[in-house]
Amino acid sequence: MSELNQKRCVPCEGGVDALTPEQADALLSDLDGWTREGDAIKKTFAFRNYYQTLAFVNASAYVSHKEDHHPDLLVSYKTCAVTYTTHAIGGLSENDFICAAKLDALER
Repeated sequence: MSELNQKRCVPCEGGVDALTPEQADALLSDLDGWTREGDAIKKTFAFRNYYQTLAFVNASAYVSHKEDHHPDLLVSYKTCAVTYTTHAIGGLSENDFICAAKLDALER
């Protein structure tokens, strides 16, 4: 399990640099099944039915609220695609990886 899910997000209103691709790839290696696509990280979570999908969406909303860092979600019957990026800096921040790790922990 990643130590990232033990961290807390730090408010980001801009004024800091986005992670370099090398920094992002290093953090990505601590996650399960996430991919980096440009200035974002993405993962599609699969479930047995719509109820489980929505339970995950609600749990991810709780994580987002607690961390004050919100992903883009694409919800389907048995899947939820999650995309994180830090819009305020136009790229990836450690917050994206912290929240991704917390969502990975929901699957366990």
